[in-house]
Amino acid sequence: MRVLGLDPGSRRTGYGVVEGAGNAFRCLSHGPIVPGARLELAQRLEVIATRVDELITEFAPDCVSIEEAFYHESVRSTLVLGHVRGALMLTAVRHGVEIAEYTPREIKLSVAGNGGATKEQVQFMIRRLLKITGTLQADAADALAASLCHLHRVRRAVPQRAVSAAASNLAALLARARAR
Repeated sequence: MRVLGLDPGSRRTGYGVVEGAGNAFRCLSHGPIVPGARLELAQRLEVIATRVDELITEFAPDCVSIEEAFYHESVRSTLVLGHVRGALMLTAVRHGVEIAEYTPREIKLSVAGNGGATKEQVQFMIRRLLKITGTLQADAADALAASLCHLHRVRRAVPQRAVSAAASNLAALLARARAR
Protein backbone atom coordinates (compact mmCIF):
# COMPACT_ATOMS: atom_id res chain seq x y z
CA MET A 1 0.00 0.00 0.00
CA ARG A 2 1.21 3.49 -0.82
CA VAL A 3 0.22 6.50 1.31
CA LEU A 4 0.72 10.22 0.76
CA GLY A 5 0.90 11.91 4.16
CA LEU A 6 0.18 15.61 4.43
CA ASP A 7 0.91 18.03 7.26
CA PRO A 8 -1.20 21.07 6.33
CA GLY A 9 -0.02 24.63 6.72
CA SER A 10 -0.63 27.78 4.69
CA ARG A 11 3.04 28.81 4.76
CA ARG A 12 4.52 25.28 4.66
CA THR A 13 2.71 22.04 3.93
CA GLY A 14 4.76 18.93 4.51
CA TYR A 15 4.36 15.85 2.34
CA GLY A 16 5.70 12.34 2.56
CA VAL A 17 5.07 9.28 0.41
CA VAL A 18 5.56 5.91 2.09
CA GLU A 19 5.09 2.45 0.66
CA GLY A 20 4.36 -0.35 3.08
CA ALA A 21 4.22 -4.11 2.75
CA GLY A 22 3.80 -6.03 6.00
CA ASN A 23 6.37 -4.69 8.42
CA ALA A 24 8.56 -3.15 5.70
CA PHE A 25 8.23 0.56 4.99
CA ARG A 26 10.01 2.59 2.34
CA CYS A 27 10.08 6.37 1.88
CA LEU A 28 9.58 7.29 -1.76
CA SER A 29 9.61 11.07 -1.42
CA HIS A 30 9.27 13.84 1.16
CA GLY A 31 9.61 17.56 1.50
CA PRO A 32 7.85 20.85 2.05
CA ILE A 33 5.48 22.71 -0.22
CA VAL A 34 6.32 26.36 0.31
CA PRO A 35 4.20 28.90 -1.57
CA GLY A 36 5.52 32.43 -1.75
CA ALA A 37 5.16 34.23 1.58
CA ARG A 38 3.79 37.35 -0.09
CA LEU A 39 0.99 35.51 -1.90
CA GLU A 40 -2.60 35.97 -0.82
CA LEU A 41 -4.24 32.96 0.85
CA ALA A 42 -6.16 31.91 -2.26
CA GLN A 43 -2.94 31.93 -4.31
CA ARG A 44 -1.10 29.92 -1.65
CA LEU A 45 -3.93 27.37 -1.66
CA GLU A 46 -3.60 27.10 -5.43
CA VAL A 47 0.16 26.48 -5.20
CA ILE A 48 -0.32 23.84 -2.49
CA ALA A 49 -3.19 22.08 -4.28
CA THR A 50 -1.30 22.07 -7.60
CA ARG A 51 1.76 20.45 -6.00
CA VAL A 52 -0.37 17.84 -4.21
CA ASP A 53 -2.12 17.15 -7.53
CA GLU A 54 1.33 16.53 -9.08
CA LEU A 55 2.33 14.23 -6.22
CA ILE A 56 -0.86 12.18 -6.52
CA THR A 57 -0.34 11.89 -10.27
CA GLU A 58 3.31 10.89 -9.88
CA PHE A 59 3.01 8.41 -6.99
CA ALA A 60 -0.60 7.14 -7.34
CA PRO A 61 -1.18 6.65 -3.60
CA ASP A 62 -3.90 4.33 -2.33
CA CYS A 63 -4.70 6.80 0.42
CA VAL A 64 -3.99 10.36 1.51
CA SER A 65 -3.43 10.67 5.26
CA ILE A 66 -4.01 14.17 6.60
CA GLU A 67 -3.33 15.53 10.06
CA GLU A 68 -6.59 16.74 11.60
CA ALA A 69 -6.97 20.36 12.56
CA PHE A 70 -6.17 21.33 16.10
CA TYR A 71 -7.51 24.45 17.69
CA HIS A 72 -5.30 27.48 18.20
CA GLU A 73 -5.97 30.33 20.50
CA SER A 74 -6.08 32.33 17.29
CA VAL A 75 -9.37 31.75 15.52
CA ARG A 76 -7.83 33.11 12.30
CA SER A 77 -5.06 30.48 12.36
CA THR A 78 -7.63 27.72 12.86
CA LEU A 79 -9.75 29.01 9.97
CA VAL A 80 -6.75 29.31 7.63
CA LEU A 81 -5.69 25.76 8.50
CA GLY A 82 -9.23 24.64 7.68
CA HIS A 83 -8.94 26.24 4.23
CA VAL A 84 -5.66 24.39 3.58
CA ARG A 85 -7.14 21.08 4.72
CA GLY A 86 -10.15 21.66 2.47
CA ALA A 87 -7.93 22.28 -0.55
CA LEU A 88 -5.92 19.12 0.20
CA MET A 89 -9.04 17.01 0.65
CA LEU A 90 -10.63 18.35 -2.52
CA THR A 91 -7.50 17.53 -4.50
CA ALA A 92 -7.50 13.94 -3.18
CA VAL A 93 -11.22 13.51 -3.88
CA ARG A 94 -10.79 14.74 -7.45
CA HIS A 95 -8.30 11.90 -7.97
CA GLY A 96 -10.64 9.38 -6.31
CA VAL A 97 -8.13 8.71 -3.54
CA GLU A 98 -9.30 7.59 -0.09
CA ILE A 99 -8.73 10.11 2.71
CA ALA A 100 -7.78 9.20 6.28
CA GLU A 101 -7.56 11.76 9.06
CA TYR A 102 -5.64 11.42 12.32
CA THR A 103 -5.11 13.75 15.24
CA PRO A 104 -1.58 14.93 15.98
CA ARG A 105 -1.70 12.83 19.15
CA GLU A 106 -2.65 9.65 17.24
CA ILE A 107 0.16 10.22 14.76
CA LYS A 108 2.79 10.81 17.44
CA LEU A 109 1.61 7.81 19.41
CA SER A 110 1.80 5.63 16.30
CA VAL A 111 5.40 6.47 15.41
CA ALA A 112 6.99 7.50 18.71
CA GLY A 113 4.93 5.53 21.22
CA ASN A 114 4.04 8.79 22.98
CA GLY A 115 1.12 11.02 22.01
CA GLY A 116 2.93 13.99 23.51
CA ALA A 117 6.20 13.42 21.65
CA THR A 118 8.21 16.49 20.63
CA LYS A 119 8.95 17.42 17.01
CA GLU A 120 12.52 16.24 17.56
CA GLN A 121 11.36 12.85 18.84
CA VAL A 122 9.08 12.39 15.83
CA GLN A 123 11.91 13.35 13.45
CA PHE A 124 14.26 10.90 15.19
CA MET A 125 11.77 8.03 14.91
CA ILE A 126 10.93 8.81 11.28
CA ARG A 127 14.62 8.82 10.37
CA ARG A 128 15.05 5.52 12.12
CA LEU A 129 11.90 3.78 10.85
CA LEU A 130 12.39 4.87 7.24
CA LYS A 131 16.22 4.85 7.26
CA ILE A 132 16.40 8.46 6.09
CA THR A 133 19.79 10.12 5.96
CA GLY A 134 20.34 13.77 5.17
CA THR A 135 17.99 16.66 5.73
CA LEU A 136 14.53 15.96 7.10
CA GLN A 137 12.47 19.04 7.83
CA ALA A 138 9.87 19.01 10.60
CA ASP A 139 6.93 19.45 8.20
CA ALA A 140 8.05 16.53 6.05
CA ALA A 141 8.69 14.39 9.15
CA ASP A 142 5.15 15.08 10.35
CA ALA A 143 3.75 14.16 6.94
CA LEU A 144 5.78 10.93 6.85
CA ALA A 145 4.50 10.20 10.35
CA ALA A 146 0.90 10.64 9.09
CA SER A 147 1.67 8.11 6.32
CA LEU A 148 3.11 5.60 8.79
CA CYS A 149 0.21 6.12 11.17
CA HIS A 150 -2.22 5.09 8.45
CA LEU A 151 -0.11 2.11 7.40
CA HIS A 152 0.03 0.94 11.02
CA ARG A 153 -3.74 1.31 11.38
CA VAL A 154 -4.44 -0.60 8.18
CA ARG A 155 -2.04 -3.36 9.18
CA ARG A 156 -3.79 -3.78 12.54
CA ALA A 157 -7.27 -3.57 11.00
CA VAL A 158 -6.74 -6.46 8.57
CA PRO A 159 -6.32 -9.12 11.28
CA GLN A 160 -9.30 -7.63 13.14
CA ARG A 161 -11.47 -8.04 10.01
CA ALA A 162 -10.26 -11.62 9.70
CA VAL A 163 -11.16 -12.26 13.35
CA SER A 164 -14.61 -10.74 12.80
CA ALA A 165 -15.17 -12.92 9.73
CA ALA A 166 -14.04 -16.03 11.60
CA ALA A 167 -16.36 -15.16 14.50
CA SER A 168 -19.28 -14.74 12.09
CA ASN A 169 -18.53 -18.10 10.46
CA LEU A 170 -18.29 -19.79 13.86
CA ALA A 171 -21.59 -18.24 14.97
CA ALA A 172 -23.28 -19.52 11.80
CA LEU A 173 -21.89 -23.02 12.35
CA LEU A 174 -23.07 -23.04 15.97
CA ALA A 175 -26.52 -21.82 14.95
CA ARG A 176 -26.80 -24.63 12.37
CA ALA A 177 -25.60 -27.21 14.91
CA ARG A 178 -28.25 -26.06 17.42
CA ALA A 179 -30.95 -26.17 14.77
CA ARG A 180 -30.30 -29.89 14.18
